[in-house]
Amino acid sequence: MISLRFPATATRVQRNTDPEVNRLLRARTDARVARLEGGRRVEFEARLAELDREWDIERALQANAAALVVLGTLLGHRADRRFLLLPAAVLAFLGQHALQGWCLPLPLFRRRGVRTIGEIERERYAVKALRGDFDSIPAPNTASAERRVRAVLAAVDA
Repeated sequence: MISLRFPATATRVQRNTDPEVNRLLRARTDARVARLEGGRRVEFEARLAELDREWDIERALQANAAALVVLGTLLGHRADRRFLLLPAAVLAFLGQHALQGWCLPLPLFRRRGVRTIGEIERERYAVKALRGDFDSIPAPNTASAERRVRAVLAAVDA
């Protein structure tokens, strides 16, 4: 029996990104978080709002693919049928990305600073920790399991 092995969803993009680009993206994130140390609540709120609006790599690739598919289809219909190869190629690369975590525009987007949702969420939770969102979580064995779970979920949802 043939066993298909695909990389883990959470790490497939980083595994297909130049290690230096991954290091640079992480260093930029770490520097932003470090600048917030000792910051005011308004600064934390502003950064969290920016993170809410940041496009992750999946969204950027999907928007790029959609635009190229529409363009290729319109050009194929209006100008020359050979333009229909563009949507076919884009969809093939999008499928490859879904399975393997790599596609042709991935290195370009990553070099331009487009992060994965995991990288964005790492920064979000660091900002929330600096803001003190997790300080109210009772230590183990000091509160009921129900109270601890409610506190954890409230901190995550904040």
